Amino acid sequence: MWKTLAMTALLVTALQVKTAAQDVKAVIADASRALGVAGLSSIAYSGIAAIGNFGQSRTISFGLASTTIQNYSHAIDFTQPAARITGLAVPPAPAGAPVPQPRVFDQTIAPGDGWLRQLEIWVSPWGFLRGAEASNPTLRSQRIGDVSYKVVTWSPAVKAPSGQPYKVAGYINPEGLIDRVETWVEHPIVGDMHVETIYSNYRDFGGLKAPTRIARRQVGMETYVAAITNVRSNPVDLARLMASPPESRREGGAFELAAEVPGAAAGASAVSSEKLADGVYRITGGYVALAVEFRDHVVVLEGGQNEARGLAIIAETKRLIPNKRIKYVVNTHPHFDHAAGLAPFAAEGAIVLTDDNNKYFMEQALRSPRTLVGDVLAKSRRKPTVEGVVEKMVLADQTRTIELHHLQKLAHSDGMLVAYLPKERILFTADFNLPAPGQGVDPSLATLVENIERLQLDFDRVVMVHPPNPDRPVTKADLFSRRDP
Repeated sequence: MWKTLAMTALLVTALQVKTAAQDVKAVIADASRALGVAGLSSIAYSGIAAIGNFGQSRTISFGLASTTIQNYSHAIDFTQPAARITGLAVPPAPAGAPVPQPRVFDQTIAPGDGWLRQLEIWVSPWGFLRGAEASNPTLRSQRIGDVSYKVVTWSPAVKAPSGQPYKVAGYINPEGLIDRVETWVEHPIVGDMHVETIYSNYRDFGGLKAPTRIARRQVGMETYVAAITNVRSNPVDLARLMASPPESRREGGAFELAAEVPGAAAGASAVSSEKLADGVYRITGGYVALAVEFRDHVVVLEGGQNEARGLAIIAETKRLIPNKRIKYVVNTHPHFDHAAGLAPFAAEGAIVLTDDNNKYFMEQALRSPRTLVGDVLAKSRRKPTVEGVVEKMVLADQTRTIELHHLQKLAHSDGMLVAYLPKERILFTADFNLPAPGQGVDPSLATLVENIERLQLDFDRVVMVHPPNPDRPVTKADLFSRRDP
């Protein structure tokens, strides 16, 4: 009897799986008919767009500055798969400054690109359906407000760095149109980053239904919006639309519409260091860091632009100053290329010090689930500690003192810290490069000098984080002589 019951249960389960597979295929087929995608192998749409400067704005969270994309054009060849996005980019102008001149930008997504770039294709309504058809999707129902959705979820063949599968979920409304596609991708700061793309105001373009408004949110912040005025299916000029010009003709770089961090994918360069004073070491080979020895611990200024760099800074610090724990790592400002190396320090148990304007974002980001990232912080299972600096914080013992100061009225970031070592007469700064010969001075440099004078900081040397810089600390005279635009 028990054998008969077991066989019956297996049969029922098999029938349920078969029925579910048939149901999800029917939902995908209905959505394909509603969108009119039969025979669709490529698409081109155009209009105007704006991209929020996610991770690089003056404020790190809500209220992102945005770059307008005029003559926005987006072509997708699903057969490769590949895409190309072009237009004229108008970056945001600092307060009181003239509107910048438009510059060409040209973003190509190639067939061999990683998932973080390829997902731009697969989260489109048409790409989502193609991906679902080629995989083993699942189906569930979900009611949001007054709308009952059929939610189709599928996973690509490629896996996240942790080995976990990615998930792409499409919300199909009762008319068979895709209102939203969501996914989660690895991010070195925010962990499993939620990316959702919302499609609305569908119109018929020669039998193909397409949204005329597209919006994207990353961790709840709107980072991309487009108003679409023209859509063409299987455009006859696809080859021209997909052909990128030679590098020599390209005037602008690509804008990442997903989760990539500038410099995060690069490996760590060869690390070297130099002694600036007893117990103070300048670590080079990437974004410059400073390791400062106290009586029973170490403070590191600047964690680096990626995990590899963060690990390299930690290793060099331990070599220079053995047998002392890294108690603090100071984040000069929250721009992602300066914060993507913090996770290894958090995994070490170091307290992250950042400007108080960044504290909430950084704390929530580093404490988010990291099931996709597979980095040392995820493996450590530590709960990061983040402390905010309100105007000024002093780290001191019998050995030395470090003063951390908030910079006021800075257009570049409202969460910028500088570090001052009064005994060694050293100032540590990020993103205040001296101009190359023949180049104009960034107005931020004048703001830095104004803050130095307000705070009455007296120093001889300035250690700068960012390349390109002289491969040495610069002098106070260097800084003050180049402060005027």
